[in-house]
Amino acid sequence: MNSHPESIQQANLSHEELIAQVKDQMPDEETLYDLAELFKVFGDTTRVRIMCALFERELSVTDISELLGMGQSAISHQLRLLRSARLVRSRRDGKMAYYSLDDEHVREIFDKGLAHIEER
Repeated sequence: MNSHPESIQQANLSHEELIAQVKDQMPDEETLYDLAELFKVFGDTTRVRIMCALFERELSVTDISELLGMGQSAISHQLRLLRSARLVRSRRDGKMAYYSLDDEHVREIFDKGLAHIEER
């Protein structure tokens, strides 16, 4: 038997109390839906490659296109999805738009996922 305090507390709870306690701790359905949508954005190799490039520095669509060996329209499409998920942001300089990570959380999410993969 596990001797963690949580396990001892759980053993003293009825099934209904345990379910109610877990349910109270879970985020609401809308929040969980938004979280699932965020993880879907990470489910595309091209978007992950774009984010990885943006870890290094701010880049234009042309820069990213050349770096990844892909067309600019394909890169622009992926950047729109990343922007709508608030994972990247853009800055205009004349006619050029430059992209960067939206905030440090994006790097943290990526790093945690990579660490999980690499521990195998």
